[in-house]
Amino acid sequence: MLAVLAAGSVAYAGTIHGTVTNMTVGKPSAGDKVSLLSLSAALDEVGTASTDASGHFTLNTPSEAPYLIKVEHQKGAYFKNVPPGTTTVEIPVYDVATKVDGVSTEADVLKIESDPSGAQLKITENYFVKNVSSPPRTQSSEHTYEVALPPDATLEGAATVGPSNMPISATPDPVSPKGHYAFGFPIRPNEGDSGTRFQLSYHVPYSGSYKFTPKLMEAADNVAIMVPKTMTFAPGAGTTYTSVTEDPSAQTFLMRNVKPGQALEFTVSGTGAFPRDTQADAGGAATGGMQAAAPNGPGGTPGGGLGNPIDTPDPLSKYKYWILGALALVLAGAAAFLLRKPAGAVGHSPAAFAAAEPQITAFAVKSPQSKSQLLLEALKEELFAIESEKIAGKLSAEEYAELKAALETVLRRALGRG
Repeated sequence: MLAVLAAGSVAYAGTIHGTVTNMTVGKPSAGDKVSLLSLSAALDEVGTASTDASGHFTLNTPSEAPYLIKVEHQKGAYFKNVPPGTTTVEIPVYDVATKVDGVSTEADVLKIESDPSGAQLKITENYFVKNVSSPPRTQSSEHTYEVALPPDATLEGAATVGPSNMPISATPDPVSPKGHYAFGFPIRPNEGDSGTRFQLSYHVPYSGSYKFTPKLMEAADNVAIMVPKTMTFAPGAGTTYTSVTEDPSAQTFLMRNVKPGQALEFTVSGTGAFPRDTQADAGGAATGGMQAAAPNGPGGTPGGGLGNPIDTPDPLSKYKYWILGALALVLAGAAAFLLRKPAGAVGHSPAAFAAAEPQITAFAVKSPQSKSQLLLEALKEELFAIESEKIAGKLSAEEYAELKAALETVLRRALGRG
């Protein structure tokens, strides 16, 4: 019997050969630690290796199952999903610097609406940041990117999305003065047109009219304000906002080439909300009551039936898609699974989706809880990928259903261990 079991184990064992390349210097990355994490066993570390002088490493997979490979380079972590049957992988890494030339803000986009009671304004603000450094480097520090909210704002949630399009729940640190927050999330080099996005959801008290005095900490190519058609937007003195779209669900006002300290004041009045069905249709999933925590979409390009916003100048169209589309696309899928978890399984709040990007310290914690969080992050990345491919028309309905069912099975196993 033992011989049979042993033979079965050997039959499923495999080998992954990988190469890690330091894209900053264009050479193999030697001496980096490589870990093999099991996606079907709550992120247990099931194998380790180090890259040799040629950047090569070899890992043995105990079974035919999905895995996650983590490479540690200059105190940063880089990840690669490994589906069953994978035998070779290539993983790029980058040197890290506190300040990197080529990092800039493409857009600051505010989506503003009133809540049903009319006593609050709910704001989702997204910063789109690009890193086109040459040679490519990752910008990272304790406070990599600083933003400013209204002093009377109450922060509800925050998230980041790196160039790999993996949404991460990330709580920014409050800094001085009041209303300022700083993200410690690293800004990696762009992957094509895909950069880094920082999102904050917050609310402010409202009595029918509210004056915003936005403050940019860094220059931005675009500042865009989006409000429902039923609300009124009044630009402040000295501003140069222009209306850029005739979208049926929103008014959009844009300023270009904005410098720090430039006048950005505006006032909104009245009540209104964005159609919920627009967001659900674009994302392919209902939110299940969970607040939006991460922007999502296929490569930052319009899709999902929204089409290109009329008269919206490039590159604002892709930002508008991210904001008006399914802001909670990935977390919506996760929420649906969580709501159907087996009796007795431990639930996870949106804040529990923490840390699987470089220098997010929670990744180093080896407790069962943190490993479950990491497993959820990996599953979120895969959910994001299949939802994006579905929106882009790259997956048939049958392929989409099959992939999502497989991810649901793995997620239920993880929750069952909770």
